[in-house]
Amino acid sequence: MTIEIKAPTLPESVPDGTIATWHKKAGDAVKRDELLVDIETDKVVIEVVSPADGVLEKIVKDTGDTIVSNELIAIVTEGAGASKPAAKADTASKSEPAAAPAPESKAETKADSADEPLLSPAAKKIAQENSLDIDSIKGTGKNGRVTKEDVMEAVAKKSAPAPQAKSDAAANIDTSSGRVEERVPMSRLRAKVAERLLQASQTTAMLTTFNEVDMAPIMELRNKYKDLFEKSHDGIRLGFMSFFVRASIEALKRYPAVNASIDGSDIVYHGYQDIGVAVSSPRGLVVPVLRNADHMGLAQIEGQIREYGMKAKDGKLSIDEMTGGTFTISNGGVFGSLLSTPILNPPQTAILGMHKIQERPMAVNGEVKICPMMYLALSYDHRMIDGKEAVQFLVTIKELLEDPARILLEI
Repeated sequence: MTIEIKAPTLPESVPDGTIATWHKKAGDAVKRDELLVDIETDKVVIEVVSPADGVLEKIVKDTGDTIVSNELIAIVTEGAGASKPAAKADTASKSEPAAAPAPESKAETKADSADEPLLSPAAKKIAQENSLDIDSIKGTGKNGRVTKEDVMEAVAKKSAPAPQAKSDAAANIDTSSGRVEERVPMSRLRAKVAERLLQASQTTAMLTTFNEVDMAPIMELRNKYKDLFEKSHDGIRLGFMSFFVRASIEALKRYPAVNASIDGSDIVYHGYQDIGVAVSSPRGLVVPVLRNADHMGLAQIEGQIREYGMKAKDGKLSIDEMTGGTFTISNGGVFGSLLSTPILNPPQTAILGMHKIQERPMAVNGEVKICPMMYLALSYDHRMIDGKEAVQFLVTIKELLEDPARILLEI
């Protein structure tokens, strides 16, 4: 029984996808739930598996082809004992000596009925020596007879370098000077990110305000309780991100315009805080969302972020996990960034940028002290947020982090 393999149903926000990688070739034996193909969309990579044991009979959509929801991409022949069929040329070579015609050959079976062989012994020998499928060679002789010249031409085509297909991952161009260039197609995800970033810079009145925070109180609290925290919460480690998420939530409650979004000529105020956390993945930047983050404790936040990070690394994030969000936090400090200007994630109106913790001399109560300082950056849409609100919002986050007890007391 044949089974049609179709593309999964894509969400309304994802109109189509691209065949990224076939993990099996036509004719390969497959097992139930074995990965067949990866489909790349603007947001995630979707894995399609075999529904039964059998053989991948036919690939309908090749690597690089665009597909839509429920479109036929392949056909599997069901059968646990199915195996890859042997090449016809190999069958012919085993059935007869090289110099004699093989009655089992499809081409020569036709010749018997026509009382004229369609493949000469010399042509057949050359085809067998070069592992050519005889049936794939077009004969130019009388009544479609495959001549020696036809086989020689097929051999030449086989040995010639194949032209680069649209699905090739990269093309290396080696110049006479020995310098090498590599041309790699941009992934759909990276192309979409580039499109959205360009859209944000062209369609929003984006400004950035900066401040700095003394991380000593957070670091002391973390060092004091990190072992107990990890033991009490099943191995979840206490990081800095959970403090920034909680501080952002409290600040968003006080300045709801920062948690709002613009929809055409309307302003949408959100009565909840869904915090997007920018995560780097092998395919590009992704922003999974902490739903109802206001109801999450530090351990829940850290656990969810760790899970998102692992999923991003393995390309397992779902579209639902990256849809929505009312505010975004990006941490360039993990890569060593000291200061940067984050770009808005539309339709959100603000994004917080964290950076590297750097020890610097600071004036504290009239004395010079070495403090672990972090620069903070808040990019915002000036159409929605006034400069006064943006500065006060960032100052609120600074004050909450420098006195973390206020986060717990919500003061």
